[in-house]
Amino acid sequence: MLILTRKINEEIKVGSDITFKIISISENQVKIGVSAPQGIQILRGELYDKVKETTADALQSALEVVDLSKLKVNKVRKYKNER
Repeated sequence: MLILTRKINEEIKVGSDITFKIISISENQVKIGVSAPQGIQILRGELYDKVKETTADALQSALEVVDLSKLKVNKVRKYKNER
């Protein structure tokens, strides 16, 4: 992990198109502004974890095995094509 020290109005650049700017610093809170291209999703860590958990739960539900013995099956008859 890279640890940086920044003062108010100083920035951190990630690549050429993502910028973190220190907006304010108080006793136990730092406000950070993030500038990134519109297509990049920015989430707080706890929200990212919740989205990841919800996505995994949805995937697990989608993969549950269906009991095929309970499905009604129609038999298909084959007919010879007479001409």
